[in-house]
Amino acid sequence: MLDTAPLQDAYRALLDAAATVANADSPNPRPRPPDGEWNADQILAHVSLISAATIAAVAGVAAGTNTTYDNRIALDAWTIEQTIAHAGDNAGLRDRISSQAAALCALTAATALSDAELSTLAPTRLLSHDTLLVDQPMALRDIVTGLAQTELPGHTEQLLALLPDRSAAETTR
Repeated sequence: MLDTAPLQDAYRALLDAAATVANADSPNPRPRPPDGEWNADQILAHVSLISAATIAAVAGVAAGTNTTYDNRIALDAWTIEQTIAHAGDNAGLRDRISSQAAALCALTAATALSDAELSTLAPTRLLSHDTLLVDQPMALRDIVTGLAQTELPGHTEQLLALLPDRSAAETTR
């Protein structure tokens, strides 16, 4: 069994941060990220792609098929821009992520997958800033838990760092 409360909380925090950044936008121009970093829409598109990959891995295990988990497509600039275009705008990205969060939580809820399914090892490759973090099989449970404990909170902080008052405070430290 998997307690989905931490996953729900992590998605809620990310979406709250995204809305805060989007609302900080008006009437001022969008907060600009530091050079080489993603803007809010790019962060959200990346999270949407990661969420979709996680849903695919969970659904694959539930369907009894071989599955892998690889985040490289979620780092691809062209794919990120296409995801933004398909969602339409920042609000569309947030709606998409909200729906993906609900789907992922439903798929991993206590009655949806057995402990054996959650323990299924999936070949996993995870990169961050061109650095290989993981290249080994991981239990599906650990993939979902890592999303809730590391990936989503990291992107929540990344979004909040785009706020003008927060960026200025961090620059003066």
